[in-house]
Amino acid sequence: QVQLAESGGGLVQAGDSLRLSCAASGRTSNIGAMGWFRQAPGKERECVAAISWSGRSTFYADSGKGRVTISRDNAKNTVYLQMNSLKPEDTAVYYCAVDRRRAAVPGTRAAEYDYWGQGTQVTVSS
Repeated sequence: QVQLAESGGGLVQAGDSLRLSCAASGRTSNIGAMGWFRQAPGKERECVAAISWSGRSTFYADSGKGRVTISRDNAKNTVYLQMNSLKPEDTAVYYCAVDRRRAAVPGTRAAEYDYWGQGTQVTVSS
């Protein structure tokens, strides 16, 4: 099993920045790709960004391109999500997820991920 602990969420104003962190523990040999998903009330969970095990391949949802950067530190078993120029529509619970596969390209569907964090709330006021 892999346990994930997110941090860095909070209440910010439109235009501000936030950096989310997610530290993995437990059976870290099961860690492959890592991703950040979000879910707003009444909406489906969607992938915001994902990064392969090597870090060489990343995915960004159109909603975040140019504003969001995903990175990882495998020595610390940690993945980060830097979000700039935040908008009210970015308000959601953000979840960190781990895929056991170490494919060249990270998955972007929630069903592809094996382990999930509890989520951290991000609220952007206008």
